Amino acid sequence: MAAFLILRLDGPMQAWGTHTFEDYRPVNLFPTRSGLLGLLGACLGLDRRDHASLTALAESVTFAVRADAAAPRPDGDPPVTKPALKLADFHTVLDARKVDGSANKNPVVSSREYLFDAAFTVAVGTRAEASFGLERIAEALRRPRFTPVLGRRSCPIARPLLEHAEPIEATDALAALAQVPPVGGVIYSEGKVDGDHDMPIRDVPSYGRIRQFGTRRVYRIVDQGTGEGT
Repeated sequence: MAAFLILRLDGPMQAWGTHTFEDYRPVNLFPTRSGLLGLLGACLGLDRRDHASLTALAESVTFAVRADAAAPRPDGDPPVTKPALKLADFHTVLDARKVDGSANKNPVVSSREYLFDAAFTVAVGTRAEASFGLERIAEALRRPRFTPVLGRRSCPIARPLLEHAEPIEATDALAALAQVPPVGGVIYSEGKVDGDHDMPIRDVPSYGRIRQFGTRRVYRIVDQGTGEGT
């Protein structure tokens, strides 16, 4: 058995950015690895210039993300539907960067995408010999050092991040998510699952002077809503 922290990502807006082109900033349909690491790093109070600690955190954790069609509410109220609508907002930007790195002297209209009314459940696991254990991460999520946001600073959380105060036990991340209703939906997992579609995504941060990203394989599983938690 392994241990997993369960996170609920719920808010009026979320923005998990993909490769940006300065004036066009698209959003991914589920939380990226770089975004989730940034969320945990903020709660832990890691400085963005502390490349050693950020790298250690990245090497410590694994993620499986479930896109939820509804989000539970307290006191037994019915779950709220979450359609996860992707819409664009437009900004006028001064001194936007050109391809050569210089500043554009003319104002640029920037299109920035957001997810509205989206909800995700995340199973956070740890690798062998992890520098950051789940108990330390859980304590940081309960008492964050820096303000956690859902991708961009304009996207605040609408509920506490931790679903359970302590890690839960399961055979793997999929089994952990199956314990947390509402089950069903699409799961994006870093763990290989035979027979399911896998895809590359460029969201692995490389910490250094220059901001760069590597590629990982993500396995897409359509959960039919069976198993524990239904």
